[in-house]
Amino acid sequence: MPTAIKSDKIDLSSEKETEELASTFIKKIKPGCFIFLYGEIGVGKTTFIRYLINQFQKLNKLEITEVTSPTFNLLNEYQINDFKINHYDLFRLKSTDEMKNLDLFEDNKNIITLVEWPQIIKEKPKNLIELVFEYGKDHKTRSVQIRGL
Repeated sequence: MPTAIKSDKIDLSSEKETEELASTFIKKIKPGCFIFLYGEIGVGKTTFIRYLINQFQKLNKLEITEVTSPTFNLLNEYQINDFKINHYDLFRLKSTDEMKNLDLFEDNKNIITLVEWPQIIKEKPKNLIELVFEYGKDHKTRSVQIRGL
């Protein structure tokens, strides 16, 4: 995986590039990490998460499951042997009060926490990696900038 520094952007214009980034990215994260994913609707956040979770499942010889955005139920959980991946989508939330019952910052030593639309979160957690997805000049090109790795 190319190492992104400050203004470096990694091209994700194809799903293959997104899959390759996810395959490399899993080597850099472990339970206890928080990953915040920013970007417009349709820019590739959930696609990246799908490849990431499916790669963890493959490496751990688990059944590959469907990974969808938890836009309406707010949280999807995936058990990966001795740890869990919590995938949140906060798009529909309007205030931090609505986050109280989500246990987003529960004891997470055995959890990798993925959060789409984290803008509502006021205090950033420790062990945070931020992925900022964006479109190029047209909607065919896409890139991601990684902060905190």
